[in-house]
Amino acid sequence: VSLFQMVPPQHQLHLRREKELNYYQWVPVMLLIQALMFYIPCIIWRILNGQSGINVDRIVSLGSNAQFESPETRVRTIKYLVKHVDRCLSNQRDSRGTCCVQLRHILSTKLSILCGRRYGNFLVAIYFLMKALYIANAIGQLFLLNEFLGTDFNVYGFQVIDELVNGKEWTGSHRFPRVTLCDFQIRQVTNLQQYTVQCVLPINLFNEKIYIFLWFWLVFVCILSCYSLTNWMWHMVFPTTRIQYVRKFLKLMERLGTGPDRKLAARFVMDYLRHDGVFTLRLIGKNSSDIVVAEIVSELWDMYRSKKCIQIRTNSQNPGHETEEADV
Repeated sequence: VSLFQMVPPQHQLHLRREKELNYYQWVPVMLLIQALMFYIPCIIWRILNGQSGINVDRIVSLGSNAQFESPETRVRTIKYLVKHVDRCLSNQRDSRGTCCVQLRHILSTKLSILCGRRYGNFLVAIYFLMKALYIANAIGQLFLLNEFLGTDFNVYGFQVIDELVNGKEWTGSHRFPRVTLCDFQIRQVTNLQQYTVQCVLPINLFNEKIYIFLWFWLVFVCILSCYSLTNWMWHMVFPTTRIQYVRKFLKLMERLGTGPDRKLAARFVMDYLRHDGVFTLRLIGKNSSDIVVAEIVSELWDMYRSKKCIQIRTNSQNPGHETEEADV
């Protein structure tokens, strides 16, 4: 029982038990559980990332190292990255023969309703899921600690700030009392005598500082994760932002003309790179430099244009085959 609370009489055992402080000996276990809870989203990301068909860690690592390599090694690394990304995107691409598959593709590219490797937005979907899990984890831990400590922990930090701003003396809080009243029993012959004495819990001096830091850390993680999720959704959900991002690098490398090239660039983003391709490029850019991303985009663009030219040439040489495919 806290020193500042009224001590229930001996005969009201249920009231005395409600006032007991039982958490402090479990604090190390709770801290371990909290650490594991923060690691769970990372484990889920690694498991799902392995099923995406794109080795993000490998690609980002190579892109990050490319900016510090010699020109010859840099060229080889960029070419390897381009081939690897092209192979991964090709493996993700699904045949869209039926109307049902085409409808699902339109919904996934325009509205990001469906997700999966075949729709080219699997990586983006699981990344958004991880951000949402980190937000839910931070908020959930605030309420978990509220139940664990048996107090209104979710407003703890605001009260600490209020005390500091108003110049109040910070001698401790009722959540982590350093001086309490303890019950113990002494056997005298055949009787057990119940005593209530004042005792000290020095461990609460450290627990108080630990949980003050944890409160601000959880709030910071929640706010930062919300901002990051909103920022990523703005860049990845809307087609115009993805197209503008890729066009910026094509203009930087002087690979984008006018008219047909601009329309082809939009198809390059929507049909070839899709969500996961643009997402991978953004990750490379955040871990290396825009120059590396520009070189990768220009190589992928040249590869895409050459494939389109071959496809157009083949269709022009076999018009009957093209008409037959269209009828099917």
